[in-house]
Amino acid sequence: MKRILILTMMMVATATYAQQFTEQDSLRGSITPEREWWDLNYYHLDVAVDPDKKFISGSNTIRYKVLKKNQVMQVDLQPPMTIEKVTQDGQELQVAHNGNAHFVHLKKIQKKGDFNEIKVYYSGHPKEAVRAPWDGGFSWKKDNKGKDFVATSNQGLGASVWWPNKDHMYDEVDSMLISVKAPKGLMDVSNGRLRKVDKDTNTYHWFVSNPINNYGVNINIGDYVHFGEKYNGEKGILDMDYYVLRDNLEKAKEHFKDAPKMMKAFEHWFGPYPFYEDSFKLVEVPYLGMEHQSSVTYGNQYMKGYLGRDLSGTGWGLKFDFIIIHEAGHEWFANNITYKDVADMWVHEGFTAYSENLFVDFYYGKEAAADYVIGTRASIQNDKPIIGPYNVNVEGSKDMYYKGANLLHTIRQLVNDDEKWRQILRGLNREFYHQTVTTGQIEDYISRHAKIDLSKVFDQYLRTAKIPMFEYKVDGNEVKYRYTNVIAGFNMPLKVWVDGTAHILKPAGKWKKQKLDGDLSTLEVDRNYYVDQQFLP
Repeated sequence: MKRILILTMMMVATATYAQQFTEQDSLRGSITPEREWWDLNYYHLDVAVDPDKKFISGSNTIRYKVLKKNQVMQVDLQPPMTIEKVTQDGQELQVAHNGNAHFVHLKKIQKKGDFNEIKVYYSGHPKEAVRAPWDGGFSWKKDNKGKDFVATSNQGLGASVWWPNKDHMYDEVDSMLISVKAPKGLMDVSNGRLRKVDKDTNTYHWFVSNPINNYGVNINIGDYVHFGEKYNGEKGILDMDYYVLRDNLEKAKEHFKDAPKMMKAFEHWFGPYPFYEDSFKLVEVPYLGMEHQSSVTYGNQYMKGYLGRDLSGTGWGLKFDFIIIHEAGHEWFANNITYKDVADMWVHEGFTAYSENLFVDFYYGKEAAADYVIGTRASIQNDKPIIGPYNVNVEGSKDMYYKGANLLHTIRQLVNDDEKWRQILRGLNREFYHQTVTTGQIEDYISRHAKIDLSKVFDQYLRTAKIPMFEYKVDGNEVKYRYTNVIAGFNMPLKVWVDGTAHILKPAGKWKKQKLDGDLSTLEVDRNYYVDQQFLP
């Protein structure tokens, strides 16, 4: 469903911010000609990590399918990391460097349909994370015994902050081998399943058999111990593995009981865990946590809530470990369904913030869940639209989290059929299984399967920073009402309560009137709709 209004808004947004963007923003954020002609098939990332020097070195083999003829390939790697050389079929290739983008000039004729490989050798001192995971890179830390405790996190910066790759979200590699040489006496935990360990070099080889986005790839090195369990899920037996620092083993065995609870709730709401072949892992790290695919990282200090705080202010947020629930929720929305452009990041964060509410719903009931998601409205700023400008690697407002969650909670009210709503959420994960998507695809799917035209609802909440205002006047037993602070054509039905009785009104931009029984001085908008209200005397 292509809407002129949306396209116009996109052009206006791009024009508004154009002067702030650089060539590097476009090279990072757009599908350049040097990217579009080849499709990722396989990576072998082979890297040695030296915590003493805060230095890494290694190579990445990139296998790709030729979609159309071209002889120049864009590979991304951010300074101060450097590409030492690139080879194909044993021949060294010329590389032209332009900031974070590196253009490899291929000698071999690239024929449509062929599968070819290049090997990129690189090294350097990667950017050190200042405030991981938000200001990402490498976290070079020590545990309580003085042993190295190292981890990567790089969603905002991009994976090219520490390894060379095709650093755009639209193209996910089909499978990947991750080989990490760790310091003696320590273990690396990365994505997928552990294939083998070279004991002589202390190199750990992890294989990911499912498509994976670049920022989901991670290295975690520490004095880890392992425990795990078998979960009987919708697709059979799922291996759930936990890697924690040695001193935290007993604490983790108790605290990580939230993990199978999470799996039960989210398989109910979203469908089967998307990566049975690669297992599910929680891995302790020296920062708060991140949604690395099949290797979800954890640093919430073994507390309930968000470092002991309830982000909803209702008490319900202290019933679970926020990081386990939120970051694991991303396995469905971020790792299974992945945005093509970071401008649509709400597809990750809005749905996953909403998953917190659904976890509460599953275990504590619908009213408790409503308390939770409505409580999170206090953090919404309405500073700018949730959807950002396209093709420049820029996200929209941080309201993508809890405004996104409250948008979805509002849509649940409009659907007015909880089983139908659950099937829509499960259907999304089935329809877009292991795919990269646009927000338009997600919006259209929900509208189609809800059998409601939600286009104006999505436009209002995603593409403006305005919250609908329900204005009303009372004259005897008649209420006069309308919406203000809305886009043209916004006419979302609204539930109101009068003397404990529910009524569905259909406000629009123009005044309407309706007779209602009861004391109209008690009229109140149903709290589950993210709408402001104002009585006009």
